[in-house]
Amino acid sequence: VIVIDAGHGGIDPGKIGIHGEQEKEINLKIAEILKTFLELDGYEVVMTRTEDGGLYDENTSNKKVQDMKRRIEVIEEADPILVVSIHQNSYSEEYVKGGQVFYYGTSEVSKDLAETIQKQLKQLDPENKREAKANTSYYLLKKTSRPIVIVECGFLSNAAEADKLSDPLYEERLAFRIFMGIVQHIRDTY
Repeated sequence: VIVIDAGHGGIDPGKIGIHGEQEKEINLKIAEILKTFLELDGYEVVMTRTEDGGLYDENTSNKKVQDMKRRIEVIEEADPILVVSIHQNSYSEEYVKGGQVFYYGTSEVSKDLAETIQKQLKQLDPENKREAKANTSYYLLKKTSRPIVIVECGFLSNAAEADKLSDPLYEERLAFRIFMGIVQHIRDTY
């Protein structure tokens, strides 16, 4: 079992791109394509969300906290071999670009998964010089007991990258690279 988490959703659009793109929509599209690739290869996939809505009750006072806790519940209940959370990045300087994979700082298995996916992202964009990076503050990374990575697919604040991230063909190529990284990691690790 593999869990795919399409970041944000509902009232939380995530990053808003330079052309008005909503991160939550791009995340879900890439997550759905990734799910298809994994299922075609024989994996069981659990998605944290399959539509625009968030994982919270409409009347709750802190929707973001409830959303994150419910994502953790979905992950723990699925008991996956690994988790991939799909996101898009943004920065105040438009020139910044390139996909980057984050992992929880003390997890060697997550680090290997992140580095393997990062190598695949570099095959998609040879100009990408980013490296997989440890993080100990992201809630999802800290609170998940399973190996997990956050794939920041690119920067919506960079016009050229935002255009690519909104292109269905590029989204498919990106999902395929993430898929290849997952499969290579599983074959090398288990």
